[in-house]
Amino acid sequence: MIVVMTRWLDPDEQRTWRAFLTASRALMATLDRELQRDAGMPHAYYEILVRLSEAPGRQLRMSDLADATGGSRSRLSHAVARLAESGWVRREDCPTDRRGQVAVLTDQGFEVLSGAAPGHVDGVRQHLFDPLSPAQIDQLRRISEALVAHLEPDHPTG
Repeated sequence: MIVVMTRWLDPDEQRTWRAFLTASRALMATLDRELQRDAGMPHAYYEILVRLSEAPGRQLRMSDLADATGGSRSRLSHAVARLAESGWVRREDCPTDRRGQVAVLTDQGFEVLSGAAPGHVDGVRQHLFDPLSPAQIDQLRRISEALVAHLEPDHPTG
């Protein structure tokens, strides 16, 4: 029998872990509340609209959009259905794969995104960047990139 010893977190690691968890949750909850209040959408929907706005032709295969947003295909399908009900996104059959579908950002969706973006960017600046020094911002970027490289090695950087 092989016994594996757990490497428990030391007090400093525990404090760092809990601070990271609390800060991450608080930041995302705050940004989500602000988007709900100001633009009538959750952060997850905002991210879908952003990804589509940045894609060629403002469209992505549903599977690629799910990968880009880090969500499950079923959760994304539900979100895109809600966005389609609002007229912000439409689904089309994929021209290269009969089984696939493409999500397309509509002109109305682009207008909604354009209206929501300034307030969201202000919130990101106020809640994430303003409390940090330039050196801390650089450290945060490098730490985040190291974590992404470790957890998602195939993820594109930049």
